[in-house]
Amino acid sequence: MNRINYQRELEKVLDTLASTERDGAARSWPPRLFLHSCCAPCSSYCLEYLCTYFAVTVFYYNPNISEEPEYRMRAEEQKRLIAAYNEERRGYPITIIEGDYTPERFFETARGYEHCEEGGERCFRCYELRLRETAKRAREGHYDYFATTLTISPLKNAQKINEIGQAIGDEAGIAWLPSDFKKKDGYKRSVELSAQYGLYRQNFCGCVFSKNAAGHG
Repeated sequence: MNRINYQRELEKVLDTLASTERDGAARSWPPRLFLHSCCAPCSSYCLEYLCTYFAVTVFYYNPNISEEPEYRMRAEEQKRLIAAYNEERRGYPITIIEGDYTPERFFETARGYEHCEEGGERCFRCYELRLRETAKRAREGHYDYFATTLTISPLKNAQKINEIGQAIGDEAGIAWLPSDFKKKDGYKRSVELSAQYGLYRQNFCGCVFSKNAAGHG
């Protein structure tokens, strides 16, 4: 099975958008992107990269985070980073929408898959949970694209994330923006930006299963 280079696919979309702007084609500008974010550190490079092409709305929706204090800390860090980027005027203004914190939805999704290894089917179901809600909100808000920061992590399966996102986008009738943000030193840049902004950088995705796997249980 041929693996798709999703970073290259993203660059094709961005090149097309740049050509559209140069040619003065009749469409709204900038295009609007509804970007699911798992946390501030992962979003740091993604936002730096994308905000010169899109008017980005960050959708902070992570019911997989099992403990509310952890959830709140990450949500506040996300807001703090966006405020800093907007103050610095790195690109088009970035807005944020915080989704409902409903960990029971994650546990329903994970039921029967509790003993799966990290990165397996339980994680795929979690990606789908979050991306379905992202696509739904993006369609309701009449955004041009939806996407996720999840592909920046070397521990996440970018091929699977893109397959899920594309399928959901086709079903929902909204364009999926492909990505593999870890490519071209994207992950390295996210580490640098996390240090620059003093971001809280966790070492587990947020769910109780990943927390136990990371040795925090």
